[in-house]
Amino acid sequence: MKSKVIQVVTVVFLLLSCQKGIKPEVYVKYIDTGNQIATNAQAVLLSNVAAAIQQGGPSYAIEFCNLKASGITDSLSKVHQSTISRISAKNRNPENGLKTETDILVWKIFETYNLTDTLLQAGNNLVYYKTIKTAMPACLKCHGSPGTDIDSLTIARLNNLYPSDKATGYLLNDFRGLWKIEFPAE
Repeated sequence: MKSKVIQVVTVVFLLLSCQKGIKPEVYVKYIDTGNQIATNAQAVLLSNVAAAIQQGGPSYAIEFCNLKASGITDSLSKVHQSTISRISAKNRNPENGLKTETDILVWKIFETYNLTDTLLQAGNNLVYYKTIKTAMPACLKCHGSPGTDIDSLTIARLNNLYPSDKATGYLLNDFRGLWKIEFPAE
């Protein structure tokens, strides 16, 4: 039943996208390109976070992310000639909150129907969204349950650097956020 709902939602997204002027071959191209970019960005960030954890533990990784994660995504945006961001209803960095009505709607659809990715047209731009999950046990060292998964030093660092943090309490493989990749019109 759930897979049928996912298929229906995907078809609705495709139909809405086509009505807005996205040709099927363009849709397929940007779904593929968006997936490649999101996968690359995820790998680069995880590699850097893993190195930071190895260097100084989870609390050091929190500081690393606070100082470097946005710069990494910005540099990847330039490389891929797109705008790459991460968004979430339970964001850690205030810059990663849901800012537009489209982001809020897409979030609710992904959360409800467990989608993997989609492509929408926003004005003249194409916008690709892809799920981010807490896919590895290491994710829980900063995004799990305080006091259980997250040690006291990391909790203190989180409270200091992110006083409005909402990005904890996750279990392994929980839906945590979305990659949002904006492509300029061709």
